[in-house]
Amino acid sequence: MNMVLSIVMLAAGALILGAFVLWRRGVPAKQPLLMLLLAAIAIVNVLIWTLPDASGEAPLDRVQKEAGD
Repeated sequence: MNMVLSIVMLAAGALILGAFVLWRRGVPAKQPLLMLLLAAIAIVNVLIWTLPDASGEAPLDRVQKEAGD
C-alpha cells in the first residue's frame, strides 16, 4: 500500500509540472486547471489515508494491522 501512495504522489507531482508546462505554452486554461484539480484530489486522497484520526491511528495503519493478522 505504501508503494501505491508513493506512486500517487509522484503522479500528482507530474500533473502539477505538466499543468505548468501547458500553461506556459498557451494551451487553453481548462486543461491545466483540470490537471491541477486531479493532482489536488490525489493529494487529498493520500492525506485521508495517512493522517491520523481522533483515536490517533491512521486508516492505512489499521488496514496494515488487519492484513497482518
